[in-house]
Amino acid sequence: MKQLLSPAVLGAAFLVPALAAAQVNPNSSQQPTQTQAEQATQQPQAQPAPNFFLKDGKLPLNADASRYIKFTLLNQVWMRYNESNPGTQVGGYNVPNTYDIGIRRFRIQFYGQLTDRVFIYSQIGLNNLSYNADRKSGGTPGASQSGTGGFFLHDAVAEYALVKNKLSFGTGLGAWNGLARFAFSSAGTIMGLDLPTLEEATNDVTDQFGRKLSIYLKGKLGKLDYRVAISDPLLYQKAAGFVTTPGPNASFALTPPKPQYQGYFSYQFKDQESNLTPYSAGTYLGKKAVFNVGAGFVVQPEAVWYTQGSPTNVQTKAMQQYAVDVFYDAPLTAAPDAASLSFYAAAIHYDFGPGYIRSGAPMNPATGTSNPSSNSIGGFGNAYPEYGTGNSVYSQLGYKFKDNLLGSTTFMPYVAVQHSRYGRLADDVNFYDAGVNWLISGHTSKFSLAYQNRPYFSTNASGENVMDSRRSAVILQYQVYFN
Repeated sequence: MKQLLSPAVLGAAFLVPALAAAQVNPNSSQQPTQTQAEQATQQPQAQPAPNFFLKDGKLPLNADASRYIKFTLLNQVWMRYNESNPGTQVGGYNVPNTYDIGIRRFRIQFYGQLTDRVFIYSQIGLNNLSYNADRKSGGTPGASQSGTGGFFLHDAVAEYALVKNKLSFGTGLGAWNGLARFAFSSAGTIMGLDLPTLEEATNDVTDQFGRKLSIYLKGKLGKLDYRVAISDPLLYQKAAGFVTTPGPNASFALTPPKPQYQGYFSYQFKDQESNLTPYSAGTYLGKKAVFNVGAGFVVQPEAVWYTQGSPTNVQTKAMQQYAVDVFYDAPLTAAPDAASLSFYAAAIHYDFGPGYIRSGAPMNPATGTSNPSSNSIGGFGNAYPEYGTGNSVYSQLGYKFKDNLLGSTTFMPYVAVQHSRYGRLADDVNFYDAGVNWLISGHTSKFSLAYQNRPYFSTNASGENVMDSRRSAVILQYQVYFN
């Protein structure tokens, strides 16, 4: 660990003085910050009282509102029909299909600029409160569930600006993650029905719903937006459905976890995006003109293990994730009510060790399967093999019609595709999601109707994991977002 930390520590040691020197520009009209001694000896001056009118969810702490606290609310409710994977059961009864209503996400954010340099961010909420979720308390999710329906802490981050705008230091539980743009999505501004969960590669495995205990540096250098972090992975033994012993197919190791190193760098050619919070917007609905090219990584030494050879030996291996992506979101003309286009594409390489496969199943409507052996790859309910060792391409495209197309509302149809080639599967994974958003009031109030189609994999007589069939779901979501 010392060897891995040394370059980061030395780099920061050289970077901080250089950026600090660049901040004090003799040609700049901005006055340098007063020292503590000067502040202590200066006579106090009368300051205008802050206006405590709540605007944009902000409560000002000083007269010009440069210091403030803010809160937001988000609720996303799903109404869904799902065509079940073969063998799916609910409470021990076979169900060829399910109908359910559930709260996909509920969020409350509190954050604020407390001084010129001190920022605090927190978020609480729940995910996947459906008819089969644990009630009131968190509980333990099923093997293919990604949440329990219980409230929990999403974020708790404290941050200090070492060099304003250019370099901030932060620590706590948060989503200052590496890899790709939507490994840290803004839940309230998703372009379609759901975010690209493919990019949240260790979601609830060694983190807390994508959030990690980390120390991080972030900032902007010209048009380059950057973040780097060292994270302390959560124990795999606490994950739902953890694998107790190593086998020929890799799984996360039960040994004490090594630190995780991650970063993401985005060059923003057009409008600059805010990096006040870690979360990336899904679409600005034509209110900004953004064109970014990004690249990122996540590496954790000795994160996974597997057995090899005869006699059997346990091998450990680093988890490695690398990605490049491009994001374009802009109006098509200069008119204030112009139509807009949103496009995103990412190429991702995952290395979790040989044979690694993990299913994704958002708000799984099922509780089990009648044939667990044949469902070991395909999963039950709405599961499919979303993550694995290999390569993936994810892309989404949306077109927002001009504003006020239907009264004061408009529409945004979209399509999204995941294409993955994983070493343990004989066939490729192709997941399709297409739908339309009815933007009643932008992201504040919107309906999203989506059709999703996923592959179901099974193991044939030759021992190959092949695509057996395909299953579908139709989902209507209503979102209310106070920001």
